[in-house]
Amino acid sequence: MFCDELKISVKAGKGGDGCVSFRREKFVPKGGPDGGDGGNGGSVTIIANQNLNTLYHLKHQKIYHAENGENGKGKKMHGKNAPDYIIEVPLGTIILDEAKKEKIIDLKTHEQSITIAKGGRGGMGNTRFKSSTHQVPRFAENGEPGEEKEITLELKIVADVGIIGLPSAGKSTLISVISNAKPKIAAYKFTTLTPNLGVVYLSSYGGDKNQTFVVADIPGLIEGASKGKGLGHQFLKHISRTKLLVHVLDGTEDDLKQNYKVIRQELKAFDKNLIKKTEILVINKIDLLTPEQLKDKQKKLKIKAIPISGVTKEGIKELIFEIHRHLQEIKKEQSKKAPEKEDLPVLKPHLRRASFEIVKIQKKKSKKAFHIAGHRIEQVAIMTDIANPEGLKRIYHFMEKLGIKKTIERKGAKIGDEIIINKKIIPYQR
Repeated sequence: MFCDELKISVKAGKGGDGCVSFRREKFVPKGGPDGGDGGNGGSVTIIANQNLNTLYHLKHQKIYHAENGENGKGKKMHGKNAPDYIIEVPLGTIILDEAKKEKIIDLKTHEQSITIAKGGRGGMGNTRFKSSTHQVPRFAENGEPGEEKEITLELKIVADVGIIGLPSAGKSTLISVISNAKPKIAAYKFTTLTPNLGVVYLSSYGGDKNQTFVVADIPGLIEGASKGKGLGHQFLKHISRTKLLVHVLDGTEDDLKQNYKVIRQELKAFDKNLIKKTEILVINKIDLLTPEQLKDKQKKLKIKAIPISGVTKEGIKELIFEIHRHLQEIKKEQSKKAPEKEDLPVLKPHLRRASFEIVKIQKKKSKKAFHIAGHRIEQVAIMTDIANPEGLKRIYHFMEKLGIKKTIERKGAKIGDEIIINKKIIPYQR
């Protein structure tokens, strides 16, 4: 089954909790704290695999969850880091945010990858909080939660050549003859329901053994496809990545010129850039025509076309080398242009970690509630057990260090007021 678009949820693993532990051994009085750190949670990574050509293998699972990190242990033992969760997708997969408003990355090359959800950091054990002034810490950090996202995966097939044409023009037969693709072919009129990809080896036609190109047949194109009629509108987007088009006409049809115009109009209606692509026109099924009939059709068409037969393979070698010649010319033209910038996600951690803000000041009967947002202070609040007096002391330390305490005091904070950080309620104190 073919699948070229779906929505999934990804959730990275939570970091393991740090351990509160003290060394307890015979003949070792006052051994001191020895609680180890928690392990990091697993991240969710998406990687491109050239051996895949559909997203169907992901269709029946909606949530992808990496493992949590292991909690720290006594004797300063670090919890085990969780492995990353790997999601493999075909080349040409675009990752978009949930609303499809922003492209995160376009995976075009084999093994290109992105960490789409980062695993939570493991909490520090009480050993980390030991100091000359605090020799018996009874506090450890909680593990940080992993990131959660909902994303859309959209596949646009990556191929050098796209074979287009009306249903039953012989596209599937052609790709099966020239490449290693094995599409379904019927002895009656029907349209293929999924695109097929194949690799063409020029050595099979007397060319260089190291020269190859990837070809795809684009199914379902009919009049009105660009407006959603039939299946063509689902597959028109796949043509956008091809370098050139092979337009196949059924030689047994009466009006080849009109059939040619139908497909050209649909390409233009969907995306004007598609009709600018290099195109090789092919008249197929010449084994069913007399030389006079073929000559007459070529004359009426008034456009240069290569006559071929997918059944007898007549004209196939000429077509292969014509495709190769055009591909070489296109590559030369592209090499003269400035190279495209690598499509990488833009990460801006400094913009969200630099400060904090007072989101709102909520007035209650006898007190105020200051709602604070900011990456670092929220991270500290998440990883701190405020029910533990030492944990609460730590929160106050960070609020003073980041300037939160001074800021809310300027806003009129008094004893009895509340500070709310990531849903945690912390009493204000001087």
